[in-house]
Amino acid sequence: MTHAPTTTGPRGSRRAPSGRRAARPTSRRRHVWRWVLLGLVVVVLAAGGTGYWLYRDLDGNIEGVDLDRALGDDRPEKLPTSGQNLLVLGSDSRSGANSGLGGGEVSGARSDTALVLHIPEGRREAVAVSIPRDTLVTRPECTGRDGSALPSAQRVMFNSVYAQGGPACVVKTVEEMSGVRMDHFVEIDFAGFKGLVDAIGGVPVTVEKDIHDSASGLDLSAGTHRLDGTQALQFVRTRHGVGDGSDLGRIGLQQQFLVALLSEIKKQDLLGSPTKTYRIADTLTESLTTDSGLASLTALAEFGRSMNGVDPSTMETIMLPVRYDTQDPNRVVAAQPQADRLWKAVREDEEIPESAKKSPAAGG
Repeated sequence: MTHAPTTTGPRGSRRAPSGRRAARPTSRRRHVWRWVLLGLVVVVLAAGGTGYWLYRDLDGNIEGVDLDRALGDDRPEKLPTSGQNLLVLGSDSRSGANSGLGGGEVSGARSDTALVLHIPEGRREAVAVSIPRDTLVTRPECTGRDGSALPSAQRVMFNSVYAQGGPACVVKTVEEMSGVRMDHFVEIDFAGFKGLVDAIGGVPVTVEKDIHDSASGLDLSAGTHRLDGTQALQFVRTRHGVGDGSDLGRIGLQQQFLVALLSEIKKQDLLGSPTKTYRIADTLTESLTTDSGLASLTALAEFGRSMNGVDPSTMETIMLPVRYDTQDPNRVVAAQPQADRLWKAVREDEEIPESAKKSPAAGG
């Protein structure tokens, strides 16, 4: 069989004779695709390595406390349903990154904000119960911050428990005063709170009246404002510019801001902005302390996803019913029978009755 002659093209390349299709350089293409695939593998591995590094970096930011080890077995029983109770603490420490955030010179740290977040079975709604910091409580026997035994004490201010015994002691105090088991606890300090608000671009709030508080530095006119981190911190700490100037007025602002903050986070498309998501996560985790069950990005993400169905705008905010103490009018105590009714509803995962929401010290 004879072969048709071939001709030589530019640079010595071989051309097929007229009427014949050039042979496909399969071996060369296969070689090119090997390099493409190798490049993709390198990119994926590099991205995976970076992702793992970032994950470890953020994961290492979170400080965890083993509640089971700290509190032992003498605790209320868990809810008989899939409902969850989360104790949220706001720390007013002035140390480290918190220095210079206002509030004057304060030794140690106190629980400036404390609320029990109850998520009923089904996780479609939530109830936030704020505990006034000036409430007189019985502090149970705990282990102090220095590791020594802290004896039980009566008629101590609620926010002093954190300063003397730390977060585990606060959890134990709340459990004993309510009979409600805390499944988790989360603590965020001043710097973390301010950074979170700044990272999401501020939070819109509406005030009905002008607020001028020289103590916190807050100066707002009536209307809607988008608060940055500094203003938000002033907002949740202000009390002299609202109500009767007591801690009870501040709780109303804290609850209002909590709902606004959660609504803003839910509204933003964080998945659409990985850089923004990382910035928020980095800011938050650096100032976060949780129980050991939540002390990882994976656990926090799973808990967050489980609450995805909760609409912040429908979250009910309640203050623990209190009355002014008869011995010290500057302090409050739990009002009965309202407080017992409130905690009973939380324990049994039931709707909070209206009679459990009336607080004599707040005018109802």
